[in-house]
Amino acid sequence: MSAVAAQLAAEMAAARACTVCAGLPLGPRPILRGSVTARLLIIGQAPGTRVHETGIPWNDPSGDRLRLWLGMAPEAFYDEAKVAILPTGLCYPGRMKNGGDAPPRRECAPLWHPRLRPLFRDVRLTLLVGSYAQVQEWGKGEMTARVQRFAAHLPGLLPLPHPSWRTVGWEKRNPWFAAEVLPALRAAVAAVLA
Repeated sequence: MSAVAAQLAAEMAAARACTVCAGLPLGPRPILRGSVTARLLIIGQAPGTRVHETGIPWNDPSGDRLRLWLGMAPEAFYDEAKVAILPTGLCYPGRMKNGGDAPPRRECAPLWHPRLRPLFRDVRLTLLVGSYAQVQEWGKGEMTARVQRFAAHLPGLLPLPHPSWRTVGWEKRNPWFAAEVLPALRAAVAAVLA
């Protein structure tokens, strides 16, 4: 095992053992994956309840839609040698009063991303899935405008909306997403994983 691989393994173990957010409604259960050979990095927001229960990232309808967008079968998506998954919040953050999931905890990404992201040295493409991931990377801004300007961020970054059920209406209002972004996304992913 290389020194970088050993360091990544140690950092991943430390992240998985994190209890900084011990007061979360379902308790801490950091969910992330990847290896030093990963070429695609997916940064989303935070696990939902189903992901918290199973410990498998994107193991829910949002993950199904994301894999459809990517044109990836589950076995390819979950191949840690090629795909790393690092949310902005590693644990399920609980619910908001309106019933939706709460935002990722603010302390999580600043604590873990600087320790983990530099160790994914073979990453060629990072997907910023949802506004929380995009704000973490670029600061405040409007998600639709960022996604519409996706080509300006290639080849290294590609912003996407969060693939929740709420995105169905957004996709209908923004047909350019299916016509322009999805073909470019699939081509970029295929190229980095080839």
